[in-house]
Amino acid sequence: MPRDHRPSKSVRVLLAEDQGMLRGALALLLGMEPDLNVVAQVGRGDEIVRAALEWRPDVALLDIELPGRSGLDAAADLRDEVPDCRVLILTTFARPGYLRRAMEAGAAGFLVKDGPVEELASAIRRALTGETVIDPVLAAAALSAGPNPLTAREQDVLNASVDGATVADIAGTLHLSESTVRNYLSSAIGKTGTRNRMEAVRAARRQGWL
Repeated sequence: MPRDHRPSKSVRVLLAEDQGMLRGALALLLGMEPDLNVVAQVGRGDEIVRAALEWRPDVALLDIELPGRSGLDAAADLRDEVPDCRVLILTTFARPGYLRRAMEAGAAGFLVKDGPVEELASAIRRALTGETVIDPVLAAAALSAGPNPLTAREQDVLNASVDGATVADIAGTLHLSESTVRNYLSSAIGKTGTRNRMEAVRAARRQGWL
């Protein structure tokens, strides 16, 4: 089968991107491909599943950084609720941890936004044939970075620290004791090689672990 096999029928595409101008431009460019049809556009992550259930796209192109719900979380939702929809993650942030999380969420591909639209169109077609399409530079970075060392609870505690919440605030939000929160924070700081929890948050974000 040719590498850029074009399906005989029009491919229905859902596009999730919070920047309106970029979303419109991308939809216009993809719509110029004779076999691609952007049937739905959303600007929030918590609108993705509802739109997918209504429009039944063949492929969903999801940004990661979306208001309401991240594209990575939405990818996992689509896997469970719209299993026939193939998901491609598009991002400006080529962070190794994001790739691992995308694959765990069932995504069929992971691409950076600065590539030509022809490559994106090709990736859509390839994903529909069952291929997993990953930006090669990001794939190499992910392999060299290794797995996420943070446990799920350590990630929860760091996420809850983002807005400068106190230990007591975090404990109340996550229904943990303050001593348990301190232990998780200490462990996360050690694993990220940082000096305090805010540095740990920044380091974990750079790697795409949060």
